[in-house]
Amino acid sequence: MNILVFGHSGQVATELRALQGNGIKITALDRAAADLTDPAACAAAIEKHAPGAVINAAAYTAVDKAESDQDTAERINAQAPAAMARVCAARDIPFVSISTDYVFSGEGTDPWQRGDPTDPQGVYGATKRAGEIAIEAEGGRYAVLRTSWVVSAHGNNFVKTMLRLGAERDALSVVADQIGGPTGAAEIAQACVTIARTLAAEPDKAGIYHFAGAPDTSWADFARAVFDQAAITCAVTDIPSSDYPTPAKRPLNSRMDCSATTATFGILRPEWRSSLTHILTQLDIPKD
Repeated sequence: MNILVFGHSGQVATELRALQGNGIKITALDRAAADLTDPAACAAAIEKHAPGAVINAAAYTAVDKAESDQDTAERINAQAPAAMARVCAARDIPFVSISTDYVFSGEGTDPWQRGDPTDPQGVYGATKRAGEIAIEAEGGRYAVLRTSWVVSAHGNNFVKTMLRLGAERDALSVVADQIGGPTGAAEIAQACVTIARTLAAEPDKAGIYHFAGAPDTSWADFARAVFDQAAITCAVTDIPSSDYPTPAKRPLNSRMDCSATTATFGILRPEWRSSLTHILTQLDIPKD
C-alpha cells in the first residue's frame, strides 16, 4: 500500500517512516512539501501523489501557545484535515487522522467512550474537535484516532524530559492528579496503518476510535517507571495540577475506552511499560 503521510519529523510521522517496506511505501511530507497552514496545498498534495491511503500525523500540538495563536491552530488542526478529508472522500481514499483526548472536558474518572459528549477546555482541544467534525462531515473511508500522552525516542515528550531532568537532579515534583494512558508513537503508527488497510477493504468501519496505552497511570507514577527502567536515582514527589499552573488547562481525566478499536480492527491497547523499554533501547540507555 502506498501511504501519503502529512508530517515528517514529528513523533508519529517518524515512526511511520520507519514502517517502510514489507508492502508499505511511505511518502512523508514535510512543511516545504505541504504547508499545513495552507489547506489548499494539502489537498493539492493528495491530488498530486494519488496514494492508496492518507494518514494525517501532523498537528499544532503546542497546547499552551495555541491559547494565543488560535488562527494558526485552527488552520492546522481543523481546516487542513477538512481539506484532506474532502479530497480523500471524493477519490475514495482511506483517510486516518490523529486526534486527542483534549476534545473532552477532562472531568470525572470513567474512561471516555468514543460517543461521549465533547467539551474541550482550550483552543487546542477545540480546534482538534473542529477537525473531527469536518472529517466526519466529508464522510468516505475515514477514521479519527484519538490518542493521549504520546511518547517516543524522537522529538520532545515526557519520557525524554524525565530522562534529562532525572540525570540532573536528585528529586522532582510531578503532577499526580492527571490520569491517562501513555502511548508509544510506534504503536500509534502501526495502528494507523492497520486501520488504513482495513478501511480500504471495509469502508463501513469508518468512524471515530480511541487508542491509548495501558494501564492508566499518573504522570508521577509514569515518571517513577521511567527512572526505574533507566536505573536513574531520582525521588518523585506527587503534586496537584494546581501547583503547576499553565496557560491551557490540562485534563485530569484522560482515560479512554479503546474497546471499539479492538473489536473493529483487532488492535489491543499497547502495554506502555513495553513501549517504554523499546524507547529506552532506541535511545541506547542502559536499563535496570
